[in-house]
Amino acid sequence: MQCSWKAVLLLALASIAIQYTAIRTFTAKHFQICPVANPQNCGLGQETDSFDRLCDESPSFTYNITRKTHILILATTRSGSSFIGQLFNQHSDVFYLFEPLYHVQTTLIPRLSHSKNVADRRVMLGASRDLLRSLYDCDLYFLESYIKPQPVNHTTDKLFRRGASKALCSPPVCDAFRPSEVNIEEGDCVKKCAALNITLATDSCKDRRHVAIKIVRVPEISDIRALVEDPRLNLKIIQLVRDPRGILASRIETFRDTYRLWRIWRASGRKPYNLDLSQLTMVCEDFLNSVSTGLSRPPWLKGKYMVVRYEDLARNPLKKTKEIYEYLGMSLDSNVVKWIQTNTRGNNELSAKQKYGTVRDSAANAESWRLKLSYDMVDYTQTVCHQILNQLGYRMVESPEELKNTSLTLVEERSFSPFL
Repeated sequence: MQCSWKAVLLLALASIAIQYTAIRTFTAKHFQICPVANPQNCGLGQETDSFDRLCDESPSFTYNITRKTHILILATTRSGSSFIGQLFNQHSDVFYLFEPLYHVQTTLIPRLSHSKNVADRRVMLGASRDLLRSLYDCDLYFLESYIKPQPVNHTTDKLFRRGASKALCSPPVCDAFRPSEVNIEEGDCVKKCAALNITLATDSCKDRRHVAIKIVRVPEISDIRALVEDPRLNLKIIQLVRDPRGILASRIETFRDTYRLWRIWRASGRKPYNLDLSQLTMVCEDFLNSVSTGLSRPPWLKGKYMVVRYEDLARNPLKKTKEIYEYLGMSLDSNVVKWIQTNTRGNNELSAKQKYGTVRDSAANAESWRLKLSYDMVDYTQTVCHQILNQLGYRMVESPEELKNTSLTLVEERSFSPFL
């Protein structure tokens, strides 16, 4: 039997309508993906039936634009990560965590900030990915396996830098401060809020639309590719970078024992023969590998990666913050703007005494390393790190006179557009 062209057209239209309805139904529904037990990636002390608990108790995931934004600040120590973290910590609808991977490191590879052993690194990264995935799902109970001593009745006073998270110092977690307070001192939070109730912290996380986590214990973006590609997450990466010369100067002042030989070099003018060069080379190698991967624009990072130079943020904090929030697709909270206005015109002498503080003259702080390092140290750093300095747009210092001429900026104008 031959069908008329009208019948064929009607059949085609009906088929399209059915497919459209199916797609709309599929994307609008809530559904769960249950984790598969893998003993190599389990947190310490995790019982086997916890996977059933995760499947039964975890909230369903909604695959549409209304789901949470998961923000990961990927940085290294003394790169300005505490500063950029505050741009999310102050947002009224963001649940912010400061360095939760500290507990993974101290449990699995204590006393080491960077393990050089490949097996140690693999274990650390596997556990870190599992923990981050759980935290983004507001399963803070997963963290208990790594807190020592282990929390009793889901209560602990040992969470690392608990006071650095405004969400953990505000209702419903703590009633000691008003939600509108901009500058809650970390020490005051710890004193006034008493022990942390992890159940209340979990509730606070679930009540907020976005989750932001700052980490310095994952070296490269490729180490977290599994999280980026996880369909359960709506992950956005902010890769924070800083001039390695500035990182070195800051670490010498902050980690005085660890960088004792660098201090001797600065004071004596002679490089110690037993200087630990990895303290500098690892920073530059990790930056180079990570940024090179991100800027090569691989398909798995599309729409999920942005490079931010600390120096750009320090010089134009409000402008750069607006760019970051635009990349994330989030509205800029008035509390964030107020915090920027209050905390970027501080006294650098005061901030120098508070090594983890964020109140400072941010513009002046961006290149303050030029007054803290000798020319020989700068020249050596430039030799070791020349590739990443060039890639990120940092100019070389050619003489001692140029080093001290702070009117000559060493940061080139360069755009690092988000990979959209």
